Amino acid sequence: MSKRMIKFVLNGKPIELEVEPELLFVDLLRERLGLTGTKVGCGEGDCGACTVLVDGKNVNSCLMLAVKADGHDIVTVEGLGDYDKLHPLQEAFIAEGAVQCGFCTPGMLLSAKSLLDVNPHPKREEISRHISGNLCRCTGYTKIVNAIEKVACQGGGEDRE
Repeated sequence: MSKRMIKFVLNGKPIELEVEPELLFVDLLRERLGLTGTKVGCGEGDCGACTVLVDGKNVNSCLMLAVKADGHDIVTVEGLGDYDKLHPLQEAFIAEGAVQCGFCTPGMLLSAKSLLDVNPHPKREEISRHISGNLCRCTGYTKIVNAIEKVACQGGGEDRE
């Protein structure tokens, strides 16, 4: 099959490139664009390690073909914050001890961001329900929910200027 040209915005930057029709978006991110924060877990959409935000909504990038990125605004964990200026969620995950092995953390952070973007003050049950598509084998979720709740109590996860 012939390659297809796609254009999308990735972490605030325009991207234009040719992709094979069968290329998975997670593979495009990791292998071609060098963004390895998005993890490959189950490869079946069950664990949430590959979560990215597409137009603000959680998407399992292991199930998304790269051609489907065309025309969309996509955020990966690399677009959330950086070493010099962490996002409030990243700060809270560190402060609350919500990061252990770190494998689920990128997906958890993006799932939390998508929730706080639409509901800056969710109840604890809403937080738990919203991250239920992200599996964590280390923490038992309590510290993760505490971290998200901490940001919600501080006014949501608005990005700082």
